[in-house]
Amino acid sequence: MKILSIIGARPQFIKAAPVSRAIRRKHQEILLHTGQHYDENMSMIFFDDLGIPRPDYNLGIGSDSHAVQTARMLEGIETVLFEQNPDVVLVYGDTNSTIAGALAATKLHIPVAHVEAGLRSFNWDMPEEINRVLTDRISGWLFCPTRTAVDHLKNEGITEGVYLTGDVMYDALLYFSEIAEKRESPLRKFGLREKSYCLATVHRPANTDNPENLKAILRAFIESGETILFPVHPRTWKFISDYGLDRIIEKTPSVRLIEPLSYLDILMLEKHAGKILTDSGGIQKEAYLWGVPCITLREETEWTETVDEGWNRLVGARYSEILEAILDFQPNAAQKFSYGDGHASEAIVKILEETLAKD
Repeated sequence: MKILSIIGARPQFIKAAPVSRAIRRKHQEILLHTGQHYDENMSMIFFDDLGIPRPDYNLGIGSDSHAVQTARMLEGIETVLFEQNPDVVLVYGDTNSTIAGALAATKLHIPVAHVEAGLRSFNWDMPEEINRVLTDRISGWLFCPTRTAVDHLKNEGITEGVYLTGDVMYDALLYFSEIAEKRESPLRKFGLREKSYCLATVHRPANTDNPENLKAILRAFIESGETILFPVHPRTWKFISDYGLDRIIEKTPSVRLIEPLSYLDILMLEKHAGKILTDSGGIQKEAYLWGVPCITLREETEWTETVDEGWNRLVGARYSEILEAILDFQPNAAQKFSYGDGHASEAIVKILEETLAKD
């Protein structure tokens, strides 16, 4: 079996790591990196830390408008597909790399498998929602992380090729946390004690590109008085500076803005945090898996189980709700543990083997 795996952004590097290991035990994998994340700290450092094989192809697309970025990806991916002629194209998540890979493959009648299928935010202002819905529509295999994702597809009339595999990010967390535990502790590096700090990440355009939203978020961080470690995405750095917020933060030692960190360091900081504040989808889920309360700086989440079970609170960019959650939010129920058994990657490869063998 020859699989072309397409990745392009940090969350996809993490998801691809355990799946790639499972594929390469018996099969051939061609790894294509679109270059959607092009900053060294946000891209190639993840290949080094996670032990992912260096990509066979790197399109070096970089940042641009959605249309330009996706068009360039389509052209580059199509060239590789003509050259490699894989049995299946494997795409992850909901980025422009995801939809570009799925479109390029299906136009050439190469079957598509979608890892993390069936997620829905029901917010059509999010480019990710458009990408994931369209990718699900044209994929032959839909690998769902949760029962909720399966139900979303069923409600849309999609039942063929749908598989409940569990979540590959749980696979990654289990595997890489063992490695991370053996490294120098990032808590020691930053002078932190377990459960004595909050970990924050903010990168979505709804928060970074809106001055009022970013100001409200940072104001709540500052006025909470809590120690908040804040690894800052390159785009977020730019907007903090553009809005003049860096001058305010500099006067607030409790809010510590730092450079982006490796996934292994982030895992350990998540595990030992008192709370996590984020607009990331993946970090919400990792918080849940670690049993750490999560405060989500969005109006909705694809990971509804975390909210339903009381471990995640949606506060948007509303100052008062963010501040209240930082100071008072605590989970009010036991976890049901909704994300599989940590062997989703092996399940995905086995399903591909069995179904391709029938063809």
